[in-house]
Amino acid sequence: MGEWEAPDESVWGKSRGLDEGLPPYPLVRHLLDAAAMALHLWDVFLSENQRVRVAEGMGLVGRPERARAVVGLCAGLHDLGKVSGFQFCSARGREHLSAQLGGDRAGMSGQRCGHDVAGLHSVVGVLAELGFAAQGDLRAAERLAEVVGGHHGRFHRVEGGVAPSFLGGPGWARQRTAHAAAVFGVLGAPEAPGRFKAPAAVLVTGVVILADWLVSQEDYLRGRQRGLEPVLADHFRRSLQDAPRLVAEAGLSRLRLRRKEFAEAYGIAGEPNPLQRSVMDELREAVGGGGRGGICLVTAAPGDGKSETALEAERVLSEAFGTQGYAFLLPTMATSDQMHGRVADALDRQAGAQAGLTLVHSMAWLNRAYADDDLDTSRVLTCDGDEAGQGSGRGEADLRPQRWLRGPKRPLLAQFTVGTIDQALMAVLPVRHNALRLLALSGKTFIVDEAHAYDPYMQVLLGRLLNWLGAYGVPVVLLSATLPASVSDRLIKEYLQGAGHKSGELSRRTFPAPYPGWLYVDADSGRATPISAARQQEQARARSMDLEVVVEPVVHGGGGSGDRLGVIERILEPLRGAEGGTALVVCNTVGDAQGTYLRLRERFDQRSHEQGGSVQLLHARFPGDVREARTREVTEGLGRNGPRPLRRIVVATQVVEQSLDLDADLVVSDLAPLSLLLQRAGRCWRHENHWARHGYPDSRGRPGWAHGPRLVVLEPVTGGGAVPRQWGEVYSEYLLAATSRTLAALDSGTVAIPGDVQHLVETVHGDSALFDWDTPGGAKAWTAHQGKEIAERSMAGLLAVPRARSVSALHDLHALPGEEDEWEVATRLGADSVRLLCVYAHQDGRTTLDPEGEHPLPQAEPDGRMPTSAVREVMRRTMSVRAGWFAEADPDSVAPPTSWTEHPMLADLRVLRQPVHGGSTQAVKIGGKTLRLDPDRGLVRH
Repeated sequence: MGEWEAPDESVWGKSRGLDEGLPPYPLVRHLLDAAAMALHLWDVFLSENQRVRVAEGMGLVGRPERARAVVGLCAGLHDLGKVSGFQFCSARGREHLSAQLGGDRAGMSGQRCGHDVAGLHSVVGVLAELGFAAQGDLRAAERLAEVVGGHHGRFHRVEGGVAPSFLGGPGWARQRTAHAAAVFGVLGAPEAPGRFKAPAAVLVTGVVILADWLVSQEDYLRGRQRGLEPVLADHFRRSLQDAPRLVAEAGLSRLRLRRKEFAEAYGIAGEPNPLQRSVMDELREAVGGGGRGGICLVTAAPGDGKSETALEAERVLSEAFGTQGYAFLLPTMATSDQMHGRVADALDRQAGAQAGLTLVHSMAWLNRAYADDDLDTSRVLTCDGDEAGQGSGRGEADLRPQRWLRGPKRPLLAQFTVGTIDQALMAVLPVRHNALRLLALSGKTFIVDEAHAYDPYMQVLLGRLLNWLGAYGVPVVLLSATLPASVSDRLIKEYLQGAGHKSGELSRRTFPAPYPGWLYVDADSGRATPISAARQQEQARARSMDLEVVVEPVVHGGGGSGDRLGVIERILEPLRGAEGGTALVVCNTVGDAQGTYLRLRERFDQRSHEQGGSVQLLHARFPGDVREARTREVTEGLGRNGPRPLRRIVVATQVVEQSLDLDADLVVSDLAPLSLLLQRAGRCWRHENHWARHGYPDSRGRPGWAHGPRLVVLEPVTGGGAVPRQWGEVYSEYLLAATSRTLAALDSGTVAIPGDVQHLVETVHGDSALFDWDTPGGAKAWTAHQGKEIAERSMAGLLAVPRARSVSALHDLHALPGEEDEWEVATRLGADSVRLLCVYAHQDGRTTLDPEGEHPLPQAEPDGRMPTSAVREVMRRTMSVRAGWFAEADPDSVAPPTSWTEHPMLADLRVLRQPVHGGSTQAVKIGGKTLRLDPDRGLVRH
């Protein structure tokens, strides 16, 4: 190594979990492995757009090879802090240390420090000795040190330092230089870049983390440990050869889609509609030759094919801006699960079984798309003693990379991702591994469906994420049926500000989007291009529909002619006839849905949902496997392709108002904010145009009583009524009152779709200083509404990481105190929820997963391990409920079994132990309420 010492290979990098009959894996070998993997990730995993952005952030535009070498150097130095007192944290590791180093144990073990922090504070000096910053400018070296310090997913303050005794004396300093020199040499002595801007450094940190994990897999390390090449250069060449296999086995390979024509790509009969055709023809011209990305807002009524429109836009944008694949993000797990199936079909038609599509949300691994052997995996050895002790803390540290490489988080890294928006929004919260999330998202086209469905808190986080994506030149597609212009304007401006436009300049502009249609805004120039007027009018004519809106005053639980349940029965009476028909009844709470379902089941069909009755119930308080099955039944029964039932009434909650592709002859809904009523109405006669052209399923048309699309709104507020107490704070009282007034003022009780949609949305949801202070009780409701929105935006602003161009030190991304992990920071305000498992306590002392007593509660091994199949069996039966339900409960009464307390997923469950007496399941009193899982109605709370 020239003037430098040879690296002492007794300095270990990996020990725990490896062959104990051999010395631990040498640190220098691990550093070379990581450097080789980072180079391969640059070549095949990063998109062209990402490579350009990193090189640009280093001041190396047009010199990607130099930027590539710097990325390899960052990965190759990531564990340099292990040449320190870290070497003495493992008894087995220190046994193999050479005599020259092993004798320093007493002096170096007095202080403890994470090796990531030790690396942060030692790398700059090492790089200076290597001549990396030969011109005397250490800023790039200092930024590289921040990257090294962040390789465990959390950036640290540069201020402060590490106890000199922990870093050791001159011999240890020489070894740090020797290890770095080995990496520096195989990379061809990279030159320091002229600059290293923070956004680029964040992406590089993501590459370093991923490279480290890929080469830290237990099986791989054991194989290398048994056959070390004598020469380090040969070891490095072998690492380069192994990298493609490791990436492929992790499901992270990239492929080019075999693009097909519209009908073949999406399995849709007929031609694309005018909106879709305009994107295919006109968006390409608006985008031009490409540059730094752009943002496309697509607006259209529910059922207008926005999902396929987005995928066609992605085709144009990815080709122009050099992204690979896409992330398709939605509001809920249920909508994500359904969209996953649709996207899987589209990819299968264009790329065969090799398309790397995955699903990401907190329970994605329970989806049938994942087999048990997808989740059983060898460990990734990253926690060697200084990050966490034994027990649950150590277990959690071990599981972080496993979840990314094999578990439920891998979809973010895979080429094609469908999932919930909260998984993306954590990229701009101060949580561990937010840099890895930004890496995962910045290589894809970013698609957000149902952009109107997010509260002010999440809108701020979405805006902050768009700011970062704008800085990275990532093309973005936003889809919405009912997005207020003020919100879309703010989101577009956040993206442009990230792309480099000044806020003062943007404040003088607005970006009105046509409805229906699309607006594309170029990131470089800020130029806005809308859909052509001709295509917009053509789309409006093609999807024109007059929605009859009937307002029915109701009283909740009051009896008499206005009794809500009686009114619903009367409205649905035509379905009892020979022609039957289909209806969707949307309730605002689970309790109302359960009560409505019972009443209609008694009236229309004594059979339950489980028995195949014509009245079905769908809400979020079913065990996961039951909810998935019911969602599938509902979407098949009311879907586009049939077979269509003669008679079907679906009683549901808000779970059906977003992205579920349903068509009912009639929709009945509780009063809700107007934008949501329009979403619910979008499930009425949704496929009429398609069926009129291509034929109805089973050749059976609409029943004679269904003369046209009709939405019936059950209105408790009109005439001086009040918001039902059981609705709580589900919706703003002000928005409900504003919606009530707007509905009362409708001309002829009809809404022209799409013509009236945007105006109605702006009337209720738009930014307006106008308020009628003479409205009885209105001032209080309006003030509460405005105060809540301001509080939510403020809270999000406080929690979110700074805008991309405002970051100076990388620690700004983790400025909140404490070691925040992903489950500790919610992306939904008020999303304080827990997962509940309902089990059955039998009189003979057994506890089982089923009331019949055939499936005992599985037990974990002493170390908390449990077969994935058993964990899945438990978790698929859980559901999300409010944590506040258990605030007054005895913690031990709802605690999981003792053997689960070391398991990272099972340990946090709440367990409802329902007594079984004489074959009958009894309710359990929790706080002031009783809970019981009813097989037909789901979890009942009284």
